[in-house]
Amino acid sequence: MARADDRDVDRAPFPYDAPVLRRVSAAVRLIHPAPTAAVTALTAALAIILGRETGGVSGATLALIMASIFGSQVFTGSTNDLADQTRDAILQPGKPLPAGDLSASTALWIASAGLALQILTSARLGSTVLLLGGVATASALAYNLWLSRTPLSFLPYLVSFGILPIWVATAVGVPVERVLPAVVLVIPFAGAAHLANTLRDFDTDAQLSSQCLAQVLGRRTAHWVAVGLAVGVGLGVALTFILAANVPPSSVVLGVTGLLFVLPGARDMNRLWPGILGAAVAWTIAWGLASGPPG
Repeated sequence: MARADDRDVDRAPFPYDAPVLRRVSAAVRLIHPAPTAAVTALTAALAIILGRETGGVSGATLALIMASIFGSQVFTGSTNDLADQTRDAILQPGKPLPAGDLSASTALWIASAGLALQILTSARLGSTVLLLGGVATASALAYNLWLSRTPLSFLPYLVSFGILPIWVATAVGVPVERVLPAVVLVIPFAGAAHLANTLRDFDTDAQLSSQCLAQVLGRRTAHWVAVGLAVGVGLGVALTFILAANVPPSSVVLGVTGLLFVLPGARDMNRLWPGILGAAVAWTIAWGLASGPPG
């Protein structure tokens, strides 16, 4: 029996819209859109804030910075799903690769395109930026391929996100010393982000006998360690405000907003991960505005 879309091809100029849209949706899910958007946004915000100290970051430089960090996130998200496709086929069959919405070869092309984008745009920003970005991306790849199921699962988060403020400062031409306090805050926050992220898959990881840090600590302990680390970073941001000579009201509002993002996760661990993503953006902007240029 003929289908309506078969009979009315002349009136349906895009007969394959549904499959195409399904593949596009799968590609978006493959790159882990929420953390990709959050990391790209906070990177752009930090670049703009730091750039003010050198006379303002140009639109071209900002575009290169955002494209580079976006490319690295595309590569990281895609390789994560490629590395986990056998595991996901058993326990998360709705994900793009095991569901058959994307082939592994397509996912590999997407990952390759992300890496190429990162390398090309980082190279335009200078050799040091290229090197720092390469170390951060290599750390993320090590997580995806080897460390994500071990007690050292937290380490790539600390390395990659610890490098991020230095990478941004180097890209916009600000002395690295300017962002060293941010590195001190980013490292524990990265630990909180890792635990919050792995808590979402706690039961799945337990079924596969994963030995990631959250499994070693246990669900309850990992949850409270993540909350404690995140709130501790919020207090660190508050200390930055106290030490600053003039704290703009916008920083206070953003600082409180970050806490409001995190605190619901203390009661519901499923809300901790999105809360941490929101707090990361809010506190990055708040810290940058409040700390100001040195001296």
